[in-house]
Amino acid sequence: MTTKKAQLLAERDDARETLRQMFDGRERKTVYTILRHVSSSGMSRDISLLTVSDDGTLRDITWLACHAMDEKPKDKHGRWVVRVGGCGMDMGFHVVYNLSYALYGKETDRAGYVLHHEWA
Repeated sequence: MTTKKAQLLAERDDARETLRQMFDGRERKTVYTILRHVSSSGMSRDISLLTVSDDGTLRDITWLACHAMDEKPKDKHGRWVVRVGGCGMDMGFHVVYNLSYALYGKETDRAGYVLHHEWA
């Protein structure tokens, strides 16, 4: 395995473990999404992901989520976003579902529904 690939896999695994620790023990595991930008064609969106930390403050988890899902985080105007292509469905739900599956995919048959989605 190449050094770059090994580094990317290590970053992915670290991000997944960090996020799992963040959500474990919570009764309701909610991820809030913020729509930052829609392309002029309407075929892609830039979305940020946040959660409420244990001390009650909002925490931007976009960078960690991107690495956990094997996506490349984008820095747009000083904020991390995940770019999602497509239309015709709730793309915020889509991102949170994919994150939930990336974190809990091998643990339960309802892995995509472990995390809950809300628009902020």
